[in-house]
Amino acid sequence: MSVQLLEKHRATLDGALNAIHTRGYWSAYNEMPSPKTYGETAAEDGKQAFDAHLGRQFALNQPGLTGWLGGEQSPYGIELNVQYPVCDHEALIAAGQQAMTGWQKAGSEGRTGICLEILDRLNKQSFELAHSVMMTTGQGWMMAFQAGAPHAQDRGLEAVAYAYREMKFVPGETTWEKPQGKNPPLVMKKHFELVGHGVGVVVGCGTFPTWNTYPGLFAALATGNAVIVKPHSNAILPAAITVRTIRTVLAENGIDPNLVTLCVADKRETTQKLVTHPAVKSIDFTGGNVFGQWLIDNCRQARVYAELAGVNNIVIDSTDAYKPMLRNLAFTLSLYSGQMCTTSQAIFVPAGGIETEDGHKSYDDVCADLARAVSGFLSKPEVALAVLGAVQSADTLKRINEADSGALGKVILASTKLDNPDFPKSEVRTPVLLACDAADEKAYMEERFGPISFIVKVADTAAAIALSERIIATHGALTAGIYSTKADVLDAMTAATMRSKVALSINLTGGVFVNQSAAYSDYHGTGGNPAANASYADAAFVANRFCVVQRRYHV
Repeated sequence: MSVQLLEKHRATLDGALNAIHTRGYWSAYNEMPSPKTYGETAAEDGKQAFDAHLGRQFALNQPGLTGWLGGEQSPYGIELNVQYPVCDHEALIAAGQQAMTGWQKAGSEGRTGICLEILDRLNKQSFELAHSVMMTTGQGWMMAFQAGAPHAQDRGLEAVAYAYREMKFVPGETTWEKPQGKNPPLVMKKHFELVGHGVGVVVGCGTFPTWNTYPGLFAALATGNAVIVKPHSNAILPAAITVRTIRTVLAENGIDPNLVTLCVADKRETTQKLVTHPAVKSIDFTGGNVFGQWLIDNCRQARVYAELAGVNNIVIDSTDAYKPMLRNLAFTLSLYSGQMCTTSQAIFVPAGGIETEDGHKSYDDVCADLARAVSGFLSKPEVALAVLGAVQSADTLKRINEADSGALGKVILASTKLDNPDFPKSEVRTPVLLACDAADEKAYMEERFGPISFIVKVADTAAAIALSERIIATHGALTAGIYSTKADVLDAMTAATMRSKVALSINLTGGVFVNQSAAYSDYHGTGGNPAANASYADAAFVANRFCVVQRRYHV
Protein backbone atom coordinates (compact mmCIF):
# COMPACT_ATOMS: atom_id res chain seq x y z
CA MET A 1 0.00 0.00 0.00
CA SER A 2 2.74 2.46 0.98
CA VAL A 3 4.68 1.80 -2.26
CA GLN A 4 1.45 2.43 -4.18
CA LEU A 5 1.31 5.81 -2.44
CA LEU A 6 4.76 6.57 -3.81
CA GLU A 7 3.48 5.97 -7.32
CA LYS A 8 0.36 8.01 -6.59
CA HIS A 9 2.54 10.99 -5.68
CA ARG A 10 5.45 10.23 -8.03
CA ALA A 11 5.00 13.46 -10.01
CA THR A 12 5.18 15.50 -6.80
CA LEU A 13 8.33 13.73 -5.65
CA ASP A 14 9.97 14.07 -9.08
CA GLY A 15 9.13 17.77 -9.14
CA ALA A 16 10.70 18.27 -5.72
CA LEU A 17 13.82 16.27 -6.66
CA ASN A 18 14.25 18.34 -9.81
CA ALA A 19 13.69 21.58 -7.89
CA ILE A 20 16.34 20.90 -5.23
CA HIS A 21 18.75 20.09 -8.05
CA THR A 22 18.03 23.07 -10.32
CA ARG A 23 17.09 25.54 -7.50
CA GLY A 24 14.55 27.20 -9.81
CA TYR A 25 11.02 28.22 -8.87
CA TRP A 26 8.68 25.32 -8.16
CA SER A 27 5.98 24.64 -5.64
CA ALA A 28 3.86 21.58 -5.03
CA TYR A 29 1.16 23.45 -3.13
CA ASN A 30 -0.70 26.58 -4.21
CA GLU A 31 0.13 29.52 -1.93
CA MET A 32 -3.08 31.33 -2.85
CA PRO A 33 -6.29 30.29 -1.06
CA SER A 34 -8.02 29.70 -4.38
CA PRO A 35 -11.33 27.82 -4.57
CA LYS A 36 -10.13 26.39 -7.90
CA THR A 37 -7.31 24.62 -6.06
CA TYR A 38 -8.79 23.85 -2.67
CA GLY A 39 -12.47 23.55 -3.56
CA GLU A 40 -15.44 25.90 -3.50
CA THR A 41 -16.30 25.13 0.13
CA ALA A 42 -12.73 24.77 1.44
CA ALA A 43 -12.61 28.18 3.13
CA GLU A 44 -15.84 27.66 5.07
CA ASP A 45 -15.07 24.01 5.79
CA GLY A 46 -11.67 24.99 7.17
CA LYS A 47 -13.14 27.67 9.40
CA GLN A 48 -15.74 25.25 10.73
CA ALA A 49 -13.07 22.63 11.38
CA PHE A 50 -11.05 25.18 13.33
CA ASP A 51 -14.08 26.36 15.32
CA ALA A 52 -14.90 22.76 16.18
CA HIS A 53 -11.65 22.50 18.16
CA LEU A 54 -12.42 25.45 20.43
CA GLY A 55 -13.48 24.78 24.00
CA ARG A 56 -12.97 21.03 23.67
CA GLN A 57 -10.56 18.24 24.39
CA PHE A 58 -8.28 17.40 21.46
CA ALA A 59 -8.25 13.61 21.63
CA LEU A 60 -5.27 11.75 20.13
CA ASN A 61 -5.56 8.32 21.81
CA GLN A 62 -1.87 8.32 22.79
CA PRO A 63 -0.30 6.07 25.44
CA GLY A 64 0.60 7.26 28.93
CA LEU A 65 -2.26 9.74 29.36
CA THR A 66 -1.98 11.50 32.73
CA GLY A 67 -4.28 14.48 32.28
CA TRP A 68 -5.25 17.42 30.11
CA LEU A 69 -3.67 20.83 29.64
CA GLY A 70 -4.55 24.00 27.76
CA GLY A 71 -3.85 27.65 28.31
CA GLU A 72 -3.05 29.01 24.85
CA GLN A 73 -3.68 32.75 24.69
CA SER A 74 -4.60 34.06 21.26
CA PRO A 75 -2.81 37.29 20.29
CA TYR A 76 -6.12 38.27 18.69
CA GLY A 77 -7.91 37.99 22.02
CA ILE A 78 -10.34 35.21 21.14
CA GLU A 79 -11.04 32.41 23.57
CA LEU A 80 -9.41 29.13 22.50
CA ASN A 81 -9.83 26.90 25.56
CA VAL A 82 -8.57 23.77 23.82
CA GLN A 83 -7.41 21.00 26.13
CA TYR A 84 -4.63 18.68 25.00
CA PRO A 85 -3.59 15.27 26.32
CA VAL A 86 -0.63 15.25 28.70
CA CYS A 87 1.20 11.95 28.26
CA ASP A 88 4.11 10.45 30.17
CA HIS A 89 7.22 11.07 28.07
CA GLU A 90 8.62 7.64 28.87
CA ALA A 91 5.46 6.04 27.50
CA LEU A 92 5.67 8.10 24.30
CA ILE A 93 9.31 7.15 23.80
CA ALA A 94 8.65 3.46 24.40
CA ALA A 95 5.69 3.47 22.03
CA GLY A 96 7.73 5.26 19.38
CA GLN A 97 10.55 2.75 19.64
CA GLN A 98 8.11 -0.14 19.27
CA ALA A 99 6.46 1.49 16.23
CA MET A 100 9.83 1.90 14.47
CA THR A 101 9.95 -1.84 13.75
CA GLY A 102 7.02 -1.67 11.33
CA TRP A 103 8.26 1.64 9.95
CA GLN A 104 11.62 0.03 9.19
CA LYS A 105 9.92 -2.77 7.28
CA ALA A 106 8.11 -0.24 5.08
CA GLY A 107 11.44 0.55 3.44
CA SER A 108 12.64 3.88 2.12
CA GLU A 109 10.15 3.94 -0.76
CA GLY A 110 7.25 2.93 1.46
CA ARG A 111 8.14 5.58 4.04
CA THR A 112 8.48 8.20 1.32
CA GLY A 113 5.08 7.30 -0.12
CA ILE A 114 3.39 7.64 3.26
CA CYS A 115 5.12 10.97 3.94
CA LEU A 116 3.90 12.26 0.57
CA GLU A 117 0.37 11.16 1.37
CA ILE A 118 0.57 12.91 4.76
CA LEU A 119 1.66 16.15 3.11
CA ASP A 120 -1.13 15.87 0.55
CA ARG A 121 -3.63 15.36 3.36
CA LEU A 122 -2.25 18.35 5.27
CA ASN A 123 -2.51 20.46 2.14
CA LYS A 124 -6.21 19.65 1.96
CA GLN A 125 -6.47 20.97 5.54
CA SER A 126 -4.72 24.24 4.71
CA PHE A 127 -7.59 26.51 5.74
CA GLU A 128 -8.01 24.74 9.08
CA LEU A 129 -4.26 24.95 9.68
CA ALA A 130 -4.18 28.61 8.62
CA HIS A 131 -6.84 29.59 11.15
CA SER A 132 -5.01 27.69 13.89
CA VAL A 133 -1.70 29.36 13.00
CA MET A 134 -3.26 32.81 12.78
CA MET A 135 -5.06 32.58 16.09
CA THR A 136 -2.12 31.15 18.07
CA THR A 137 0.71 33.24 16.57
CA GLY A 138 -0.83 36.57 15.64
CA GLN A 139 0.10 36.31 11.98
CA GLY A 140 -2.16 38.10 9.51
CA TRP A 141 -4.55 35.89 7.56
CA MET A 142 -2.68 35.71 4.26
CA MET A 143 0.66 35.09 5.94
CA ALA A 144 -0.89 32.46 8.21
CA PHE A 145 -2.32 30.69 5.18
CA GLN A 146 0.84 30.84 3.11
CA ALA A 147 3.57 30.34 5.72
CA GLY A 148 1.44 28.17 7.99
CA ALA A 149 0.13 25.81 5.33
CA PRO A 150 1.45 25.52 1.70
CA HIS A 151 4.88 27.05 2.38
CA ALA A 152 5.31 24.83 5.45
CA GLN A 153 4.17 21.83 3.44
CA ASP A 154 6.71 22.72 0.73
CA ARG A 155 9.45 22.80 3.36
CA GLY A 156 8.30 19.39 4.61
CA LEU A 157 8.30 18.01 1.07
CA GLU A 158 11.75 19.48 0.52
CA ALA A 159 13.04 17.48 3.50
CA VAL A 160 11.37 14.31 2.20
CA ALA A 161 12.99 14.84 -1.21
CA TYR A 162 16.44 15.24 0.31
CA ALA A 163 15.88 12.17 2.48
CA TYR A 164 14.72 10.08 -0.48
CA ARG A 165 17.68 11.19 -2.58
CA GLU A 166 20.21 10.36 0.13
CA MET A 167 18.61 7.00 0.86
CA LYS A 168 18.48 6.07 -2.84
CA PHE A 169 22.26 6.49 -3.04
CA VAL A 170 22.53 3.28 -0.99
CA PRO A 171 21.73 0.07 -2.91
CA GLY A 172 19.66 -2.57 -1.19
CA GLU A 173 22.03 -5.36 -2.11
CA THR A 174 25.01 -6.25 -4.28
CA THR A 175 27.17 -9.20 -5.29
CA TRP A 176 30.80 -8.51 -4.43
CA GLU A 177 33.37 -10.41 -6.45
CA LYS A 178 37.12 -10.08 -5.97
CA PRO A 179 39.41 -11.75 -8.52
CA GLN A 180 42.04 -14.15 -7.07
CA GLY A 181 44.21 -14.74 -10.11
CA LYS A 182 44.35 -18.46 -10.87
CA ASN A 183 42.15 -19.24 -7.88
CA PRO A 184 38.36 -18.92 -7.88
CA PRO A 185 37.21 -15.36 -7.09
CA LEU A 186 35.96 -14.39 -3.67
CA VAL A 187 32.21 -13.89 -3.97
CA MET A 188 29.98 -12.42 -1.33
CA LYS A 189 26.41 -11.30 -1.17
CA LYS A 190 25.93 -8.04 0.72
CA HIS A 191 22.70 -6.45 1.92
CA PHE A 192 22.37 -2.86 3.12
CA GLU A 193 19.58 -1.75 5.42
CA LEU A 194 18.80 1.90 6.14
CA VAL A 195 17.94 2.18 9.82
CA GLY A 196 16.77 5.24 11.70
CA HIS A 197 18.98 6.24 14.62
CA GLY A 198 16.10 6.42 17.10
CA VAL A 199 13.43 8.75 18.40
CA GLY A 200 13.46 12.29 17.10
CA VAL A 201 12.08 15.22 19.09
CA VAL A 202 10.93 18.37 17.33
CA VAL A 203 10.62 21.38 19.64
CA GLY A 204 8.29 23.92 18.08
CA CYS A 205 8.35 27.72 18.29
CA GLY A 206 5.55 30.13 19.11
CA THR A 207 5.64 32.21 15.92
CA PHE A 208 5.97 29.64 13.12
CA PRO A 209 4.62 26.37 14.57
CA THR A 210 4.40 24.57 11.21
CA TRP A 211 6.99 26.26 8.93
CA ASN A 212 9.76 25.70 11.47
CA THR A 213 8.48 22.26 12.54
CA TYR A 214 7.83 20.43 9.29
CA PRO A 215 11.45 20.26 8.03
CA GLY A 216 12.76 18.38 11.07
CA LEU A 217 9.57 16.37 11.48
CA PHE A 218 9.61 15.01 7.94
CA ALA A 219 13.40 14.65 7.77
CA ALA A 220 13.30 12.41 10.83
CA LEU A 221 10.19 10.53 9.77
CA ALA A 222 11.26 9.81 6.19
CA THR A 223 14.62 8.45 7.34
CA GLY A 224 13.02 5.82 9.55
CA ASN A 225 12.63 7.43 12.95
CA ALA A 226 9.78 7.85 15.39
CA VAL A 227 8.99 11.50 16.11
CA ILE A 228 7.69 13.26 19.19
CA VAL A 229 6.46 16.78 18.51
CA LYS A 230 6.84 19.06 21.52
CA PRO A 231 5.01 22.29 20.59
CA HIS A 232 5.45 25.75 22.08
CA SER A 233 3.00 26.18 24.95
CA ASN A 234 1.17 28.98 23.14
CA ALA A 235 1.02 27.35 19.69
CA ILE A 236 -0.14 23.81 20.35
CA LEU A 237 -3.17 23.62 18.05
CA PRO A 238 -1.34 23.67 14.68
CA ALA A 239 0.98 20.91 15.94
CA ALA A 240 -1.93 18.88 17.32
CA ILE A 241 -3.81 19.05 14.02
CA THR A 242 -0.65 17.98 12.20
CA VAL A 243 0.02 15.06 14.54
CA ARG A 244 -3.58 13.84 14.33
CA THR A 245 -3.44 13.81 10.53
CA ILE A 246 -0.10 11.98 10.51
CA ARG A 247 -1.40 9.36 12.94
CA THR A 248 -4.50 8.85 10.79
CA VAL A 249 -2.49 8.26 7.61
CA LEU A 250 -0.08 5.93 9.41
CA ALA A 251 -2.94 3.82 10.78
CA GLU A 252 -4.62 3.67 7.37
CA ASN A 253 -1.43 2.16 5.98
CA GLY A 254 -0.87 -0.45 8.66
CA ILE A 255 1.75 1.50 10.61
CA ASP A 256 1.48 1.91 14.37
CA PRO A 257 0.27 5.53 14.79
CA ASN A 258 2.38 5.90 17.93
CA LEU A 259 5.28 6.40 15.55
CA VAL A 260 4.35 10.10 15.80
CA THR A 261 3.02 11.62 19.01
CA LEU A 262 2.41 14.99 20.62
CA CYS A 263 4.11 15.83 23.91
CA VAL A 264 2.40 18.71 25.70
CA ALA A 265 4.72 19.51 28.58
CA ASP A 266 3.29 20.88 31.81
CA LYS A 267 6.70 22.22 32.88
CA ARG A 268 10.17 22.76 31.46
CA GLU A 269 11.56 19.90 33.55
CA THR A 270 9.39 17.51 31.52
CA THR A 271 10.86 18.82 28.26
CA GLN A 272 14.37 18.51 29.66
CA LYS A 273 13.77 14.88 30.67
CA LEU A 274 12.35 14.16 27.22
CA VAL A 275 15.20 15.62 25.19
CA THR A 276 17.97 14.10 27.35
CA HIS A 277 16.50 10.58 27.26
CA PRO A 278 19.05 8.05 25.91
CA ALA A 279 16.59 6.86 23.23
CA VAL A 280 16.27 10.35 21.70
CA LYS A 281 18.78 10.59 18.86
CA SER A 282 17.82 13.81 17.08
CA ILE A 283 16.41 17.13 18.27
CA ASP A 284 15.13 19.95 16.10
CA PHE A 285 14.76 23.31 17.80
CA THR A 286 13.80 26.85 16.82
CA GLY A 287 13.88 29.54 19.47
CA GLY A 288 16.00 31.60 21.82
CA ASN A 289 19.67 31.19 22.57
CA VAL A 290 19.32 30.23 26.23
CA PHE A 291 17.35 27.01 25.80
CA GLY A 292 18.89 26.30 22.40
CA GLN A 293 22.38 26.37 23.86
CA TRP A 294 21.17 24.28 26.79
CA LEU A 295 20.06 21.63 24.30
CA ILE A 296 23.42 21.68 22.52
CA ASP A 297 25.32 21.47 25.80
CA ASN A 298 23.21 18.83 27.53
CA CYS A 299 21.77 16.54 24.86
CA ARG A 300 25.00 14.75 24.11
CA GLN A 301 23.22 11.55 23.11
CA ALA A 302 21.48 13.29 20.19
CA ARG A 303 22.25 15.36 17.14
CA VAL A 304 20.80 18.83 17.72
CA TYR A 305 19.61 20.84 14.72
CA ALA A 306 19.16 24.32 16.17
CA GLU A 307 18.01 27.63 14.79
CA LEU A 308 18.79 30.31 17.36
CA ALA A 309 18.77 34.09 17.58
CA GLY A 310 20.89 36.36 15.44
CA VAL A 311 21.35 39.97 14.38
CA ASN A 312 20.29 40.26 10.75
CA ASN A 313 21.66 43.37 9.08
CA ILE A 314 21.74 45.46 5.91
CA VAL A 315 24.46 47.72 4.55
CA ILE A 316 23.33 50.74 2.52
CA ASP A 317 26.16 52.18 0.41
CA SER A 318 24.31 53.70 -2.56
CA THR A 319 21.32 53.04 -4.77
CA ASP A 320 19.82 53.98 -8.11
CA ALA A 321 16.30 53.16 -6.88
CA TYR A 322 15.96 55.13 -3.67
CA LYS A 323 12.18 55.08 -3.22
CA PRO A 324 11.80 51.41 -4.25
CA MET A 325 14.56 50.56 -1.78
CA LEU A 326 12.74 52.37 1.00
CA ARG A 327 9.45 50.66 0.11
CA ASN A 328 11.14 47.28 0.17
CA LEU A 329 12.69 47.99 3.55
CA ALA A 330 9.40 49.30 4.93
CA PHE A 331 7.67 46.04 4.08
CA THR A 332 10.57 44.00 5.46
CA LEU A 333 10.48 45.79 8.81
CA SER A 334 6.68 45.68 9.06
CA LEU A 335 5.86 42.11 8.03
CA TYR A 336 4.35 40.21 10.98
CA SER A 337 5.54 43.01 13.25
CA GLY A 338 9.15 41.93 12.80
CA GLN A 339 8.45 38.64 14.60
CA MET A 340 10.52 36.63 12.15
CA CYS A 341 13.94 35.08 12.58
CA THR A 342 14.90 36.62 9.22
CA THR A 343 13.82 40.24 9.81
CA SER A 344 16.56 42.85 9.52
CA GLN A 345 17.42 44.56 12.79
CA ALA A 346 20.51 46.67 12.08
CA ILE A 347 20.76 48.93 9.03
CA PHE A 348 24.23 50.38 8.53
CA VAL A 349 24.45 53.80 6.86
CA PRO A 350 27.69 55.77 6.35
CA ALA A 351 28.01 58.96 8.40
CA GLY A 352 28.68 60.85 5.17
CA GLY A 353 25.42 59.66 3.65
CA ILE A 354 24.74 57.82 0.39
CA GLU A 355 24.47 58.60 -3.31
CA THR A 356 21.14 58.02 -5.06
CA GLU A 357 19.51 58.78 -8.42
CA ASP A 358 17.83 61.69 -6.58
CA GLY A 359 21.16 63.08 -5.44
CA HIS A 360 23.08 62.84 -2.19
CA LYS A 361 21.19 61.76 0.92
CA SER A 362 22.68 62.42 4.34
CA TYR A 363 22.49 59.93 7.19
CA ASP A 364 19.70 62.02 8.72
CA ASP A 365 17.88 62.05 5.35
CA VAL A 366 17.97 58.27 5.19
CA CYS A 367 16.62 58.01 8.73
CA ALA A 368 13.79 60.42 8.07
CA ASP A 369 12.93 58.97 4.67
CA LEU A 370 12.80 55.41 5.94
CA ALA A 371 10.56 56.50 8.79
CA ARG A 372 8.24 58.19 6.28
CA ALA A 373 8.27 55.10 4.08
CA VAL A 374 7.21 52.88 6.98
CA SER A 375 4.50 55.34 8.06
CA GLY A 376 3.26 55.73 4.50
CA PHE A 377 3.17 51.99 3.90
CA LEU A 378 1.09 51.48 7.05
CA SER A 379 -1.12 54.55 6.56
CA LYS A 380 -4.10 52.53 5.36
CA PRO A 381 -5.55 50.56 8.29
CA GLU A 382 -6.57 47.59 6.14
CA VAL A 383 -2.99 47.26 4.84
CA ALA A 384 -1.42 47.77 8.25
CA LEU A 385 -3.60 45.20 10.00
CA ALA A 386 -3.08 42.60 7.28
CA VAL A 387 0.70 43.03 7.26
CA LEU A 388 1.41 43.59 10.96
CA GLY A 389 -0.86 40.92 12.40
CA ALA A 390 -0.70 41.02 16.19
CA VAL A 391 2.11 40.94 18.74
CA GLN A 392 2.49 37.35 19.89
CA SER A 393 3.92 37.69 23.40
CA ALA A 394 4.07 40.02 26.37
CA ASP A 395 7.88 39.89 26.22
CA THR A 396 7.80 41.44 22.74
CA LEU A 397 5.52 44.21 23.98
CA LYS A 398 8.03 44.95 26.74
CA ARG A 399 10.83 45.20 24.19
CA ILE A 400 8.77 47.58 22.05
CA ASN A 401 8.04 49.79 25.05
CA GLU A 402 11.71 49.82 26.03
CA ALA A 403 12.73 50.88 22.53
CA ASP A 404 9.99 53.53 22.43
CA SER A 405 11.32 55.03 25.64
CA GLY A 406 14.56 56.05 23.95
CA ALA A 407 16.67 53.85 26.22
CA LEU A 408 18.31 52.13 23.25
CA GLY A 409 18.79 55.06 20.90
CA LYS A 410 17.22 58.16 19.40
CA VAL A 411 13.64 57.42 18.38
CA ILE A 412 13.23 58.20 14.68
CA LEU A 413 9.82 56.59 14.40
CA ALA A 414 7.81 55.71 17.49
CA SER A 415 5.65 52.62 17.61
CA THR A 416 1.94 53.28 17.70
CA LYS A 417 -0.92 51.07 18.78
CA LEU A 418 -3.52 50.31 16.14
CA ASP A 419 -7.08 49.19 16.75
CA ASN A 420 -8.33 46.10 14.94
CA PRO A 421 -12.14 46.30 14.77
CA ASP A 422 -12.41 42.57 14.07
CA PHE A 423 -10.26 41.70 17.09
CA PRO A 424 -10.54 44.56 19.60
CA LYS A 425 -8.45 42.73 22.22
CA SER A 426 -5.44 42.27 19.93
CA GLU A 427 -2.15 44.12 20.44
CA VAL A 428 -1.16 45.68 17.12
CA ARG A 429 1.97 47.83 17.08
CA THR A 430 3.78 49.57 14.24
CA PRO A 431 7.59 49.35 14.02
CA VAL A 432 9.90 51.52 16.07
CA LEU A 433 13.02 52.89 14.34
CA LEU A 434 16.02 53.99 16.35
CA ALA A 435 19.14 55.91 15.35
CA CYS A 436 22.42 55.16 17.06
CA ASP A 437 26.14 55.29 16.54
CA ALA A 438 28.22 52.24 15.67
CA ALA A 439 29.91 52.56 19.05
CA ASP A 440 26.58 51.88 20.82
CA GLU A 441 27.03 48.14 20.42
CA LYS A 442 25.02 47.17 23.48
CA ALA A 443 21.94 48.63 21.82
CA TYR A 444 21.91 46.88 18.44
CA MET A 445 24.30 43.96 18.80
CA GLU A 446 21.82 41.49 20.26
CA GLU A 447 18.56 40.19 18.89
CA ARG A 448 15.58 42.30 19.97
CA PHE A 449 12.77 40.18 18.61
CA GLY A 450 9.87 42.21 17.29
CA PRO A 451 9.30 45.39 15.25
CA ILE A 452 12.48 47.09 16.49
CA SER A 453 15.23 48.22 14.09
CA PHE A 454 18.32 50.37 14.37
CA ILE A 455 19.73 52.72 11.74
CA VAL A 456 23.38 52.58 12.72
CA LYS A 457 25.75 55.39 11.76
CA VAL A 458 29.10 53.99 10.63
CA ALA A 459 32.28 55.72 9.49
CA ASP A 460 31.99 54.55 5.88
CA THR A 461 30.94 51.61 3.73
CA ALA A 462 34.12 49.63 4.44
CA ALA A 463 33.46 49.98 8.17
CA ALA A 464 29.85 48.92 7.64
CA ILE A 465 30.87 45.74 5.83
CA ALA A 466 33.48 44.94 8.47
CA LEU A 467 30.92 45.50 11.24
CA SER A 468 28.36 43.33 9.48
CA GLU A 469 30.88 40.51 9.19
CA ARG A 470 31.93 40.79 12.84
CA ILE A 471 28.34 40.74 14.07
CA ILE A 472 27.46 37.68 12.00
CA ALA A 473 30.58 35.79 13.01
CA THR A 474 30.06 36.65 16.69
CA HIS A 475 26.30 36.72 17.15
CA GLY A 476 25.01 35.03 14.02
CA ALA A 477 22.47 35.98 11.39
CA LEU A 478 20.14 34.23 8.99
CA THR A 479 20.01 37.10 6.49
CA ALA A 480 22.21 39.97 5.33
CA GLY A 481 21.60 42.61 2.68
CA ILE A 482 23.50 45.18 0.65
CA TYR A 483 22.44 48.18 -1.43
CA SER A 484 25.12 49.54 -3.73
CA THR A 485 25.66 50.62 -7.33
CA LYS A 486 29.38 49.83 -7.12
CA ALA A 487 30.80 46.48 -8.21
CA ASP A 488 33.73 46.62 -5.81
CA VAL A 489 31.41 47.21 -2.85
CA LEU A 490 29.19 44.29 -3.86
CA ASP A 491 32.29 42.12 -4.22
CA ALA A 492 33.53 43.15 -0.78
CA MET A 493 30.17 42.40 0.85
CA THR A 494 29.96 39.09 -0.97
CA ALA A 495 33.40 38.12 0.28
CA ALA A 496 32.46 39.13 3.83
CA THR A 497 29.32 36.98 3.78
CA MET A 498 31.32 34.05 2.42
CA ARG A 499 33.66 34.33 5.40
CA SER A 500 30.86 34.78 7.93
CA LYS A 501 28.66 32.21 6.15
CA VAL A 502 25.34 33.97 5.75
CA ALA A 503 22.88 34.35 2.88
CA LEU A 504 23.13 37.69 1.08
CA SER A 505 20.40 39.66 -0.71
CA ILE A 506 21.62 42.33 -3.14
CA ASN A 507 19.68 45.47 -4.13
CA LEU A 508 16.19 44.15 -3.39
CA THR A 509 13.69 46.73 -4.64
CA GLY A 510 10.86 44.61 -6.03
CA GLY A 511 8.51 41.94 -4.75
CA VAL A 512 11.14 39.81 -3.03
CA PHE A 513 12.20 40.69 0.51
CA VAL A 514 15.23 39.78 2.58
CA ASN A 515 13.15 38.03 5.23
CA GLN A 516 11.48 35.65 2.76
CA SER A 517 12.86 32.19 2.00
CA ALA A 518 11.62 30.04 -0.89
CA ALA A 519 11.55 26.27 -0.48
CA TYR A 520 13.63 24.19 -2.90
CA SER A 521 15.61 27.28 -3.96
CA ASP A 522 16.73 29.24 -0.89
CA TYR A 523 18.75 27.60 1.85
CA HIS A 524 17.28 28.79 5.14
CA GLY A 525 20.36 29.19 7.30
CA THR A 526 23.79 27.91 6.38
CA GLY A 527 24.78 26.10 9.55
CA GLY A 528 27.99 28.14 9.44
CA ASN A 529 27.39 30.93 11.96
CA PRO A 530 25.98 31.09 15.51
CA ALA A 531 22.38 31.74 14.39
CA ALA A 532 21.94 28.15 13.18
CA ASN A 533 23.96 24.97 13.15
CA ALA A 534 21.88 23.46 10.33
CA SER A 535 20.16 24.46 7.12
CA TYR A 536 16.65 23.97 5.73
CA ALA A 537 17.52 21.97 3.77
CA ASP A 538 20.61 20.25 2.51
CA ALA A 539 22.04 16.73 2.53
CA ALA A 540 23.51 17.23 6.01
CA PHE A 541 20.03 17.96 7.36
CA VAL A 542 18.86 14.42 6.58
CA ALA A 543 21.87 12.13 6.13
CA ASN A 544 22.82 11.87 9.81
CA ARG A 545 19.33 10.76 10.79
CA PHE A 546 19.84 7.23 9.48
CA CYS A 547 22.65 4.72 9.37
CA VAL A 548 23.46 1.84 7.04
CA VAL A 549 23.52 -1.61 8.64
CA GLN A 550 24.93 -4.31 6.40
CA ARG A 551 25.06 -8.08 6.42
CA ARG A 552 27.22 -10.25 4.16
CA TYR A 553 27.89 -13.89 3.47
CA HIS A 554 29.80 -16.09 1.05
CA VAL A 555 28.07 -17.19 -2.10
